[in-house]
Amino acid sequence: MTRFRSTWSRCWRRRCHPVRCPVVLDGEIIVAGPSGLDFDALQQRIHPAESRVRTLAERTPSRFVAFDVIALEGEDLRKEPLNRRRVRLETLLASARPPIHLTPYTRSAAVAAEWFNQFEGAGLDGVIAKSWDSPYVPGKRLWAKIKHQRTADCVVLGWRWDKYGKTLGSLLLGLYDDGGNLHYVGHTSSFDAATRKELLKKLEPLRQEPTAEEMGRRPGGLSRWSRGRDSMDWQGIRPELVCEVAYEKLQSGERFRHAARFLRWRVDKKPGDCGFDQVESPAAFDLDSIFAVRG
Repeated sequence: MTRFRSTWSRCWRRRCHPVRCPVVLDGEIIVAGPSGLDFDALQQRIHPAESRVRTLAERTPSRFVAFDVIALEGEDLRKEPLNRRRVRLETLLASARPPIHLTPYTRSAAVAAEWFNQFEGAGLDGVIAKSWDSPYVPGKRLWAKIKHQRTADCVVLGWRWDKYGKTLGSLLLGLYDDGGNLHYVGHTSSFDAATRKELLKKLEPLRQEPTAEEMGRRPGGLSRWSRGRDSMDWQGIRPELVCEVAYEKLQSGERFRHAARFLRWRVDKKPGDCGFDQVESPAAFDLDSIFAVRG
């Protein structure tokens, strides 16, 4: 983010209702779409061309969600317990209006469980649990993030080379749509060096460049960073292998938001049976209503 700090700062000065006192907040920048949080749109906001950044700032405006207050009016609050910092934060942002939001909190396990299930429909991938008496310690995670975990059986459609181009970097995963088209949905790379060598031996005999008729969305392709160059740093194979992976979320119904975790090979599963129909879709939930919640 710091690479584009000046552009972000100019954008925020135009859009925000400033808090009129010296303050340091901990929080997150988000972009909201029709279905809730839009991580893809947020990534597009980080662009090397300033003119493009300005256009996107108008087209997909961002918001700031405050989690914590670290310093206020010259007072360092990091050693204060969370319960006191939360009171200060709520007082500070009592009159805040969009695009500034205060994240909701609760001390009820039952309410947290309800939020965990409901808020996924607005694009959230879980809840954060913090100690009520903990100080703010920079650089350390004195909290736990509870995420949704699901599994899917995916076709291995190829592999990506490592950054040196000498060995396997990750397995590329695909799912079939209702029309029988195989689409790239993400990758898994949680392998040690010995396993990567064994995987290459397993995959090398299956080398095959997929045709346009055989594939829908492909790995690589043009991006806002490639400046016209196709990022074809992957090797396709015949779609014969199936593996089970753990994933957190299928972003925009198209690909895994984060790298999936390899669980096992599914020699009992036919590649054609690996479709999008196995992916769960949570019930939609209004994002703006989350910021009106009080625990």
